[in-house]
Amino acid sequence: MVADSCSSVPDAALYHFGVLSSAMHMAWVSHVCGRINSDYRYTNQIVYNNFPWPDLDAKSVTAQVQKSRSAIELAAQAVLDARAAEVGATLADLYNPITMPAALLKAHRALDAAVDAAYALNGGKRNWKTDAERVAFLFTRYEALTNMADST
Repeated sequence: MVADSCSSVPDAALYHFGVLSSAMHMAWVSHVCGRINSDYRYTNQIVYNNFPWPDLDAKSVTAQVQKSRSAIELAAQAVLDARAAEVGATLADLYNPITMPAALLKAHRALDAAVDAAYALNGGKRNWKTDAERVAFLFTRYEALTNMADST
């Protein structure tokens, strides 16, 4: 059972975990999430449902789309494996910016690169200088996706 202040994604795959754990999604979160004090208040209505995912679920599944999705899944599993290697560590321990385990940091960087490569298939960059660039791209993508939905 999930408490009312929590969210769950039933039947989520490694792909979903990977994208949601990426720098791209965290940039989106930092700009659209509500807040209670300084803590994020993640909601499915505002944050999750409006997040412009990389278009990797195309009807005509190409080798490039499959490769990109697989890269995200492999990188997501590497994040989980790096976490599991730190026996007894809490998430607070693992994600302390000063003491974050090197293997976990490396795994997250690889995950970010895989997610960025997926967005590059949708007109994004492979390397972003700032989160502001990421968010600007995501809002442009969001606008394009909502305009497509309005015209159908």
